Amino acid sequence: MLNYSGYQVVNLKPVSRTFNWEKLNARFSKTRPTEIILLYRQLALLLGSGIDIITSLELLQEQTASRHLTMALGEVISELRGGSQLSSALHKHPKLFSETACRLLSIGEETGNFESTLNHLADHMEKEMAAAKGVKGALMYPVMAAVLTVVVVVVLLTFVFPAFGELYGSMDAELPAITQLLIDAGNMFKSYGIYIIMVIAVFVVLGLAYSRSPAGRYRWDRLILSLPLIGRVSHLKELARSCRNISLMFQAGMPVTDVIRLTAQACGNTVITESLNEVEQDMLKGEGLSRPMAKNAIFLPLMVQMIRIGEETGNLDTNLKAVAQNYEIEADDKLHSLIGMIQPAMTLTIGLVIGLIALSLTSAMYSIYGQAT
Repeated sequence: MLNYSGYQVVNLKPVSRTFNWEKLNARFSKTRPTEIILLYRQLALLLGSGIDIITSLELLQEQTASRHLTMALGEVISELRGGSQLSSALHKHPKLFSETACRLLSIGEETGNFESTLNHLADHMEKEMAAAKGVKGALMYPVMAAVLTVVVVVVLLTFVFPAFGELYGSMDAELPAITQLLIDAGNMFKSYGIYIIMVIAVFVVLGLAYSRSPAGRYRWDRLILSLPLIGRVSHLKELARSCRNISLMFQAGMPVTDVIRLTAQACGNTVITESLNEVEQDMLKGEGLSRPMAKNAIFLPLMVQMIRIGEETGNLDTNLKAVAQNYEIEADDKLHSLIGMIQPAMTLTIGLVIGLIALSLTSAMYSIYGQAT
C-alpha cells in the first residue's frame, strides 16, 4: 500500500505492544441478543434502501451501545475493505455471531437473498428469546420464594434462636423438645456456620466444575430429561428449538447434513446433541432424515411423522415450523401447570417453617409459665 501511494520503505521495525485497557474492557463487555437482532434488522433496512454494506455498517457502528459489538464491527469493516465477504468477517467473532448465522448469511450472499436472510435470522432469534423469557418469568416466583425462605432460616438460626437460648437458659427452665432442638441448631450454626457454608460452597464449586466437563454435562442433561414434568418441558423446548433451526437452514437451501450438524452444535442438551450426531452419521449412509430419527426415542413420534411427510411432499421447513409451534405451546402449558403446583407447595413450606418457629417459641413460654406457677 505504501508503494502504491508513492512511498518507499527504507526500514521496518515492530512497534511495541502496549496493554490496551479499552480493548480488554470491550472484549469482556456483554452484548445482549436484542442488540444483535436490532443490528440484523437495521442492516437489512439500510441495504434495502440502496446503501452499500460498508457505509451501512459504519452507520450502525456509530449508534451501537455495546463496546464489544462496536469494536467487532470496526474489525468487520476493515475485513470488508480488504475484500472479504461479510459472512467470513462475522465468522471471526463467534461470541457475537453463531456459526449458523454465518452459514446462512453466506448462502444469502450467494443467492442474492441477503436482506431476507437477515430478517429471518432476526425473527428466529426473537422467537428463541421469547421462549427463554417465558421459562425465566415462570420460574421467578418459586426461585425468589426459595431464596427468601433460606435467608430467613439462616438469620433465625444465627441470631434469633441463640438469643432466646440465652434468655431461657438464664431462667433455668426445662424447655420443650422442639424448642431445645431449634436452640441447639441455632447455637451450632452460630459456632460452625462459617465452616458449614464453606463446605457447601466447596461442594457447589466441585459440582459446577464437574457439570462443565463432557461426562458431567451429559449426565446432568440426562438427569434433567428423566425428571417428571421438568424433564418433559426441557425436552419439548429443545426439540422445538431444533425444529426451528432445521427449518430455518433448510429453507435457506443449506445441505441437510450440514443443517443437522449445525443444529446439534446449537442444541442446549448434550443428550439431544449426541442423538442428532447419530442421525447425521446415518444420513451420510443415505438413510434420509426421518428414518434415523425414528430409531431414537429422543425424537418424539409427532416430530418424526411430520418430517416423514415433509420429505415426501417437499414441505419439510413448513412442517418443522408447525412442530416447533406445537411443542412450544405444549411446553408452555406444562410449565404453567408445574408452576401452579410449585407455588402452593412453596407457600405451604414457608407457612410450615413460620408455624414451627412460632410453635417452638410459644410452647417454651407456656412451659416456663407453667413451671413458675
